[in-house]
Amino acid sequence: MSYCAYCLDSKAKQVHVDYHNNQYGFPVQDDNELFGRLLLEINQAGLSWETVLNKQENFRVAYDQFNIKRIANYSEEDRARLLSDPGIIRNKLKVNAAIHNAQQILQLTREYGSFSQWLDQHHTLSLAEWTKLFKKTFKFVGGKIVHEFLMSIGYLPGAHDKNCPIFAVIEKTNPKWKEI
Repeated sequence: MSYCAYCLDSKAKQVHVDYHNNQYGFPVQDDNELFGRLLLEINQAGLSWETVLNKQENFRVAYDQFNIKRIANYSEEDRARLLSDPGIIRNKLKVNAAIHNAQQILQLTREYGSFSQWLDQHHTLSLAEWTKLFKKTFKFVGGKIVHEFLMSIGYLPGAHDKNCPIFAVIEKTNPKWKEI
């Protein structure tokens, strides 16, 4: 069963329906929100997406509303705070990756103007090339994380089935969708 079919089923959990109908595949331009989506995808690794969705607001609070500048400057006290926060995924590698990745995004912002513009600059890459670029630039990213991140922010099609009502909404508003 596809994610769309599951979310359209009356038995679907509301957390999935909300994400499917309001976030998944919709274009994201705000750098902090882009970073937040990457952070969530990284934290999903090895866990169910439902676990991350249930903790999404906790992540937002724990990571200062996904404010890249603040996170890039987190201290050891901030790391310890995150690692003791039961509302998020307490994994040292994932916490360290979030801080490192925020620092990398600040560097990309200096070079490209924004994280969004960096993504736009590389939009024509194949998924394999995206994955290679992300692995070179960020920590704790692999092919699945990169693929899901790019689909979740509307850079790649596939987030929704063509017969899903949300597909038509996104198709009209997102010129970036293209097959790779």
